Amino acid sequence: MANGVDIETPRLVLRRPSLSDVPALFEFLGDAHAMRHTHACASLRDCRRKVAVHEWRRRHDGYAPWTIASKAGGQILGWGGLYDDPFDRGWGVEVAYFFHPSAWGRGYASEMMTTCLTIADHALRLPEVRAFAHPENSASRRVLEKAGFEVVRFVPEMERFLYRRHRQDARAAA
Repeated sequence: MANGVDIETPRLVLRRPSLSDVPALFEFLGDAHAMRHTHACASLRDCRRKVAVHEWRRRHDGYAPWTIASKAGGQILGWGGLYDDPFDRGWGVEVAYFFHPSAWGRGYASEMMTTCLTIADHALRLPEVRAFAHPENSASRRVLEKAGFEVVRFVPEMERFLYRRHRQDARAAA
């Protein structure tokens, strides 16, 4: 994967986060309402640590969440992408996305997801990608299902559904 290169989609720029992004990321990653279906960062320091640890993993794995910015205006809209969760190991490669509430409902998660799955299928050739979604997060569940993910099971200790999607060309060959 293009480790240090920005990736452009029709409306977004996906780029490596910098520490200067953290205050804008914390606006939603630290917002209890925006993050009600997952974990909110408790402080700016906690958010900085989360971003830094994922960036350390990028150097090891070759992928990690991006800062997601508007192509038109450059404002930070979200954070997400492929990763092997350094804080909850053992689930394999996941895809996740977190957006500022002002960006909800505009199709940005689906746009980012398309790029992630293209990279997962063709550049990284991952056999499968996983994801989690809270039962009440119908928008996120719709994004995953539209992208070809299927529910594996409910994980009670996480209060989330585990989803998976097999590599597209692997499914076509089956």
